[in-house]
Amino acid sequence: MSKSPEILIIAAPDLAEAVERWRRHLAGERRLAANTVEAYGRDVGQFLAFLAAHLGGAPKLADVADLSTTDIRAFMAARRNDGAGSRTLARGIAGIRSLIRFLEKAGAANGAALRAIRPPRPKKTLPKPLAAEAALDVVAVENGLDAEPWIAARNAAVLALLYGAGLRLSEALGLTRGEAPEGDGDTLRIRGKGGKERVVPVLPAVAAAIADYLRQCPHVAGPGAPLFLGARGGPLNPRLVQRAMEKMRSALGLPDTATPHALRHSFATHLLAGGGDLRTIQELLGHASLSTTQMYTAVDAERLMAVYAKAHPRA
Repeated sequence: MSKSPEILIIAAPDLAEAVERWRRHLAGERRLAANTVEAYGRDVGQFLAFLAAHLGGAPKLADVADLSTTDIRAFMAARRNDGAGSRTLARGIAGIRSLIRFLEKAGAANGAALRAIRPPRPKKTLPKPLAAEAALDVVAVENGLDAEPWIAARNAAVLALLYGAGLRLSEALGLTRGEAPEGDGDTLRIRGKGGKERVVPVLPAVAAAIADYLRQCPHVAGPGAPLFLGARGGPLNPRLVQRAMEKMRSALGLPDTATPHALRHSFATHLLAGGGDLRTIQELLGHASLSTTQMYTAVDAERLMAVYAKAHPRA
């Protein structure tokens, strides 16, 4: 892993080295996702930048070895003034805690102050799944708005994986050519957050969408190459999928909540509504905790109450 220039600039050499060891620990031993390591690194970088302004110079390891609750609260207040919300603040505190815990285990810090701080609780929001008809419209290749037919087929295949297999966008784009499903009854082995592996079945319609994309794709690639390619043959940028979803959202008259990730929510919600049990859905989504999957029961209950209120004569 390359060193973060931001952290090197705002930290003295001893602290910069400690932070780099912590980042390697997150990626290697704890096997956190690259995006999570990057987010934690940014959060710690912001904290060290705050300390640098507070101390009048690059913070040293000794400066973070014995932080006080006053230091942490001052940082939280500064972030609030910068417009950070509760969710951002909570994640920032989690990143700092992770670093201090790492240093504490090495006998280089005291984490008492951070343990005494209660991070703000983000407001819980329920997932916003698409209606079943809308989800099917989104993954239909004929609704692709790209001039190039193979790009429309590619986008449809990616979105089909999100809705038909419950994958995260990063998981779908992380697949290689050699992992492409070969037909009905095939499965995918997915490595999700925290390195957690799961096996998901591939529906015939999803396998057919991927096969259609591969037939049309003009780029030749080996089994280790990314399954989904950009227009020039490089790895597909997730922003292009998000942009394609935005165009489709506008064309189909869907709300702003209709994002690629909403298709994963739709996968879980529609399975639950169709009689799927929570444990199975948890395994298919790769959730570490059942409590995370249980949020879909609230979504389904909300939908049922809406139907009841609209349809029942006494409602």
